[in-house]
Amino acid sequence: MVERLGVRQFYGAPTALRLLLKAGDHHVHKYDRSSLATLGCVGEPLNDEAWVWYHSVVGEGRCTVVDTWWQTETGGISIAPRPSPDDSTPKPGFPMRPFFGIQPVLVDDQGNELHGPNVSGNLCIRHPWPGMARSIYGDHGRFMDTYYRPYPGLYFSGDGARRDGEGHYQITGRVDDVINVKGHRIGTAEIMIHEWLKQQW
Repeated sequence: MVERLGVRQFYGAPTALRLLLKAGDHHVHKYDRSSLATLGCVGEPLNDEAWVWYHSVVGEGRCTVVDTWWQTETGGISIAPRPSPDDSTPKPGFPMRPFFGIQPVLVDDQGNELHGPNVSGNLCIRHPWPGMARSIYGDHGRFMDTYYRPYPGLYFSGDGARRDGEGHYQITGRVDDVINVKGHRIGTAEIMIHEWLKQQW
């Protein structure tokens, strides 16, 4: 499709990218991808191995990978490495920066805001924005219970996230899909990263 239509921007899901990665590079190399300029991704956290493969094999090391975080409920991209004021290099596995009008907040399970770098918590958004959902058809109470009552005054995404030393965000997965190890909650993305690192050693 990229070769036939001269596609410049390709947007895919992490699950599809991991399947392509497993199938072997020859499936990608047999097609001309010189038209590609930007590679996008959304749907779940993109692990480092798939990010590097997407950039180096599919994008031939010249295409920007825009790994985005958003939900149907947010109406569009909420955290992404582009646009960026300094045109800095995207980080593997990091959507990185809040999009225009989005103010992410990390909170602990008691609703206390976590300030500064190198913290992990529940990902919320502080203020309303134009694309946000306003209700669930026929069940406004469920909408409020799911998104607004867990942390009053904030929109609760249901995802966990980490903010690194540079203030960039990495999504760690659904907070209702975690295991508790010695008081530390570990999400699906963190397990994927750990398993990938084990394979490298």
